[in-house]
Amino acid sequence: MDAKGSGSGLFASAGRLLGTALEMAQVRLELLGTEIESEKQRLFDTLLQAIVGLQLLSVGLLLGCGFLILLVSDNYRLAALGCMALLLLGAGLLLLQSARQRSRNPKGMFSTSVTELERDRAGLRAGTQDDPG
Repeated sequence: MDAKGSGSGLFASAGRLLGTALEMAQVRLELLGTEIESEKQRLFDTLLQAIVGLQLLSVGLLLGCGFLILLVSDNYRLAALGCMALLLLGAGLLLLQSARQRSRNPKGMFSTSVTELERDRAGLRAGTQDDPG
């Protein structure tokens, strides 16, 4: 009777441990799904804003360049056009380089999930070190 009672206690404890592990995995998967959805929404919003912003900037830049060329006297219009072209190409290259650096996210896409999993592992390590057996 005593062996049977301790065996069922061991199996019940293992079942609870398995249930807790599955519940933790489910919570982490839900967190991962939430992060993916959030990242997708952020990326879509950023892309939409960038497209509209680029269109507005290009129209404004074209009108501004035309206005400046019309202000310059006939003798210097070609030089003004060349200077504006060099200036705009340089600015465009700098912006492309900046955008490339910003697209590399240093903290990673699933940083919250990774942090939570590290906390889980640390908690499990602390729990196993506290057990004398």
